[in-house]
Amino acid sequence: MFKAVGTAVRRAGFAYLAVDREGCYSGTMNGNLPVEVPAGHCATDNGKAGAAAHAPKDWQMKTGYIECFAGISGDMLLGALVDAGVSVELLRSTAKALGLGAELRVERVNRSGIQSTKVDVLVDGNPADAPHPDVTTHAHTEHRHGHSHGESEHGHTHEEHEHSHEEHEHPHKEHGHTHEEHGHTHGEHEHCHTDGRDWANIRNLIEQAALPEDAKVLALGTFELLARVEGQIHNVPVENVHFHEVGAVDTVTDIVCSAVGLCSLHVDQWVCSAINVGGGFVECAHGRFPVPAPATAELLKGMPTYSSGLQMELVTPTGAALLRALGCSFGDAPAMRSHSIGYGAGTRNPARFPNVLRLSLGDAESTTQFSEETITVLECAVDDLSPQVMARIMELAIAKGALDVMCIPVTMKKSRAGSLLMVLCESKDAAALEELLFRETSTPGIRVRKEKRVVL
Repeated sequence: MFKAVGTAVRRAGFAYLAVDREGCYSGTMNGNLPVEVPAGHCATDNGKAGAAAHAPKDWQMKTGYIECFAGISGDMLLGALVDAGVSVELLRSTAKALGLGAELRVERVNRSGIQSTKVDVLVDGNPADAPHPDVTTHAHTEHRHGHSHGESEHGHTHEEHEHSHEEHEHPHKEHGHTHEEHGHTHGEHEHCHTDGRDWANIRNLIEQAALPEDAKVLALGTFELLARVEGQIHNVPVENVHFHEVGAVDTVTDIVCSAVGLCSLHVDQWVCSAINVGGGFVECAHGRFPVPAPATAELLKGMPTYSSGLQMELVTPTGAALLRALGCSFGDAPAMRSHSIGYGAGTRNPARFPNVLRLSLGDAESTTQFSEETITVLECAVDDLSPQVMARIMELAIAKGALDVMCIPVTMKKSRAGSLLMVLCESKDAAALEELLFRETSTPGIRVRKEKRVVL
């Protein structure tokens, strides 16, 4: 519990209110973000979206709703943020602050009749995921576990992915892996680590960059989620995970710029639709896997997913990790008045399938939030305590964890004036408070019962 009464704190784009026993509101910790929470910050409780569950009835909550009917990736999220009103200059200055030589190209495109925004990361004027003349890349026909919507990740069939080396060669860019993952030998494909970084390198890069603190927390949380998943899948320590695809310039830029854009909106609660993962199978070094690929599936655990039947891989590890680090709640569109809607485009433009991510920003309708809880009620009647002693007992009860203490004047048998002492508490504190009442009063017994109460 925080003791800063009525003080708001903000982390990774969320607003929270501190709480104490005087009745102020609180945020709670997010079990999904596997990073230490700095002093003075807290993350949202997944499913409650920060202070939403305890908001006063007249508090207008800024709400963001993410619709993943065509999946999600880092570049699609960036496009949706720009389309919804996030400053392009803010994102370009963020890319520059990373010191990777990256810049953003922003353009309007059409996806199955929907005008949307496409964001690409460029290095030296060329797409960052394109082969570089002095960088040896992996050219392969196997499916990559992690790849960018900007190139071949979003909206492709297995047949599209099985092209010759002459048709297409691309560097690893989005997903952390060990060498064994892709099943290449150095004799077959030269492994180039020019764009590869380990977890410590990426962490240091982000920590040293001139970025807002809340955005750093979100970006680092996203990368740590990816590292933990890779370590789990390949049975290696997190610190030993070496990122190739995730470490590439374009994906580092995608994640960090997305974090800055999300935090700049100062949204109080993020809500996400069920996630369309696509369908079909992908070929990788481990064999033929159904969509989603192993790392993506691990990151999506606990989130509502479905397949529309489209034989494409629609969700990338980066997109899934950003959603998990953001601490979204999931469900249908919340009751809100939208004031901005943005569409972020993937590269491919399948027929009759809008390859876009939709982001809606608005204010949640002002409705009273009720929750129900069970408490323990202890009460006893006494007729021989002075007001001073009664006041001391009430103070001691609060110190022992009582939620509330009341002293009510009553008329006892033979018309004796007395006091009914009532203590409200959580079940775990009942025994200590019973002992207190027996010790400090002359009561021969205590009535104990469970009651439900409805609270804001």
